[in-house]
Amino acid sequence: MFIDALKSIWLESGFSVLTWQHLVMIAVACVLIYLAIVKKFEPLLLLPIAFGVLLANLPLADLMKKEIGDIQGGLLYYLYLGVKKGIYPSLIFLGIGCMTDFGPLISRPSSLIMGAGAQFGIFMAFIIANLLGFTPQEAASISIIGGADGPTAIYTTARLALDLLGPIAIAAYSYMALIPIIQPPIMRALTTKEEREVKMEQLREVSKLEKICFPIIVTIFCVLLLPSVAPLIGMLMLGNLFKESGVVDRLSDTAQNALMNIVTIFLGVTVGATANAENFLQPQTLAIIALGLLAFMFSTVGGLLIGKLMYKLSGGKINPLIGSAGVSAVPMAARVSQVVGQKANPSNYLLMHAMGPNVAGVIGSAVAAGILMALFG
Repeated sequence: MFIDALKSIWLESGFSVLTWQHLVMIAVACVLIYLAIVKKFEPLLLLPIAFGVLLANLPLADLMKKEIGDIQGGLLYYLYLGVKKGIYPSLIFLGIGCMTDFGPLISRPSSLIMGAGAQFGIFMAFIIANLLGFTPQEAASISIIGGADGPTAIYTTARLALDLLGPIAIAAYSYMALIPIIQPPIMRALTTKEEREVKMEQLREVSKLEKICFPIIVTIFCVLLLPSVAPLIGMLMLGNLFKESGVVDRLSDTAQNALMNIVTIFLGVTVGATANAENFLQPQTLAIIALGLLAFMFSTVGGLLIGKLMYKLSGGKINPLIGSAGVSAVPMAARVSQVVGQKANPSNYLLMHAMGPNVAGVIGSAVAAGILMALFG
């Protein structure tokens, strides 16, 4: 009787169906947890994503089990609907809008060109992914990693290639965390010491009226041009209007703190939970990770080349390093521009100048996603 009870417990436990694929994914989850806690690589998102990977690969837990008829689905399946329906990325953009100062961009509108140039990697990766045999929808989802914007990558993939959500999300946030390692060698290779030493003039002061009008004008123009990007641009600019209007401090505080923290947990855990062994351990996953890195590198190159062009056109008044901040990882990419510039010239202070292309990159990546969704959605 006792032996039979033990056998019954064993057969009903996850240990009885544990495979080497599950063990590999559990190891991957542990590595991601290590990177988030010890190395502090984007821990706010990488930690919940890593734990979601762990939960999804513990057999028989069925946390991502679909609801079929009267059979109830798993907890994470219901939370995942916020990703599938595009709710979480849009709410993340609401919080980002509340935390973003578009002043440097308004002060120097030419930053938009650098932000646009830094989307070069998206379209290069799209071409390469197509050549490697991915469908246009899959190629579009993979290429958006080059925008260095996690919520945009998740939103686009959920619309175009849902099955690839796990590897694309993990690649996107991993490369965002590795910006201080990936970008500096490219920045030094493509710029001269003289260019890196350029000190830029102080930005003009932007009026409150300009800051209030900016999100309204951008929303009207972008949504009329690309209706598919309305959820992202609309929420981003609504959050910014909350911030700049100065009359809804409670809403702004809630959106950028409590709401964003809650949504980040749900988004991270459920996106990680899509990376189960059956979907993740495929040859195409390695291709996605490699293409994501290429997209990110090409985006950095594109921003730097536009920065060098602006340096020439301005008569040497614009430091081309700020072009690399056109990838939309705010504010990390701008900080990298500051660090590299200060190494070349200790009296250099590029952070506020780099924030212009940096916040332009947020808009640019959303617009690029809108173009891809309009073409292949």
